[in-house]
Amino acid sequence: MTKKILVLPGDGIGQEIVAEAVKVIKALQADGLALEMEEGLVGGAAYDETGSPLPEETLTKAKAADAILLGAVGGYKWESLDISVRPEKGLLGLRAELDLFANLRPAILYPQLAGASTLKPEVVSGLDIMIVRELTGGIYFGQPRGVRTLDNGERQGYNTLVYKESEVKRIAEVAFDIARKRNSKVCSVDKANVLEVTEMWREVVTECHKDNSDIELSHMYVDNAAMQLVREPKQFDVMVTTNMFGDILSDCAAMLTGSIGMLPSASLNSKGQGMYEPIHGSAPDIAGQNIANPLATILSVAMMLRYSLDESTMAERVEKAVDKVLEQNLRTADIYSDGMKKVSTSEMGDAVVAAL
Repeated sequence: MTKKILVLPGDGIGQEIVAEAVKVIKALQADGLALEMEEGLVGGAAYDETGSPLPEETLTKAKAADAILLGAVGGYKWESLDISVRPEKGLLGLRAELDLFANLRPAILYPQLAGASTLKPEVVSGLDIMIVRELTGGIYFGQPRGVRTLDNGERQGYNTLVYKESEVKRIAEVAFDIARKRNSKVCSVDKANVLEVTEMWREVVTECHKDNSDIELSHMYVDNAAMQLVREPKQFDVMVTTNMFGDILSDCAAMLTGSIGMLPSASLNSKGQGMYEPIHGSAPDIAGQNIANPLATILSVAMMLRYSLDESTMAERVEKAVDKVLEQNLRTADIYSDGMKKVSTSEMGDAVVAAL
């Protein structure tokens, strides 16, 4: 059965890195992958053309697709817009409309890049963490929110951190299921000593664990988790946490691997439909220069093949191809070091296709 994917290059370097990922997909199509691609607008590019960061046409296509491949959204150009139409609203809208509640962010250190990490090789060598971030609830979506003027004329900003028991339960179940395929360890990260919402979070995760007793469960406050990621990151297997904590911790974990340009992500709903994207941003300062690292986007294709398209063999081929180009000492600027061969965005994409 032919699957459908929607390709959303977005803004900044999104255009360049997605183009390389599409090369990889086309190579797999030539090898028998039954897949149809169509393209759409999102973010700043969509606002410029339609006045909305998430046009109705894009949303309709997204709902009909089996998976979405996204580049990046945002940039200096749109920072002065009202917050309701900024590019990031397109991304948040897709997550909410498709109920993409489970964000999977692997932090894997390739052996060839051990020297690129700012931590000592013995601390990070062999690093392989999966951060499971709740993506459609918490303080990023909670109501009420806004900026108001108090009686004395002073402005006050406010946001609401809120979670329902069912939202915590379903993300905990995802974490336990993933851990079962890895090293059977889950660390739930909260701030239960200060925030009542995360006190409830801890209670619900603990309750869910009764039906997942084959998995080792631990709990950790978020401030300690941040410290432990730098101090002893290999103690973690799967980490599960709230939307905001996951946003912060996954970027921290990303830098342990040497470059944020190497790390993919998946955002899934209960039906297995997913949106796949590199975890880095649109990098407008280097957009259009053909120097961005496309490997995170290409690895996002591998995650898409595995989690939404049921093509695990194809996924492994892509991952092995990335490993091979690193073995060949090919490096984009963000992971380059003396003795390596520096290549452009398009050259790296071509190298992965050749390695396939």
